[in-house]
Amino acid sequence: MSEKEFVDIKTRCYNYSIQMIKFLDSVSVKNLFYSLINQLLRSTTSVGANLIEAKSAHSKKDFIKFYEIALKSANETKYWICLLRDGLELNRNKLNELLKEVDEISKIIATIIIKLKDSKASVVKETYTKYSSEDFDYYMVDLNKQYNKNS
Repeated sequence: MSEKEFVDIKTRCYNYSIQMIKFLDSVSVKNLFYSLINQLLRSTTSVGANLIEAKSAHSKKDFIKFYEIALKSANETKYWICLLRDGLELNRNKLNELLKEVDEISKIIATIIIKLKDSKASVVKETYTKYSSEDFDYYMVDLNKQYNKNS
């Protein structure tokens, strides 16, 4: 299992979450359907969040568990996309594009899980992943300074 695989999937999930946020921001639905939109947003962003959270895992087993949760969230995302695609008058082409991407993401995560379970290593090592602009890095550094100052 290469570190590049971990970095690539996390970055891809981050970018996918951004795509979904922008898509959902562009749609107009009745109040009745807000809960569907909310569930889709929650499951979509949960995929990447769980991959990031895995970095703080206490063991290989714990690490794998976060990846399994991410896979479940990816599968849930597929469900919500299909409901919106088939139940509402939204951009069907865009929803199919989003569905295809999350399907690919779920396959990658499943492959990583299988490889991790087959691996003899007792720990999983990852490197730092940069997700967006330098502003993001500055913000994180600034938060760390504030935290250290208040501790």
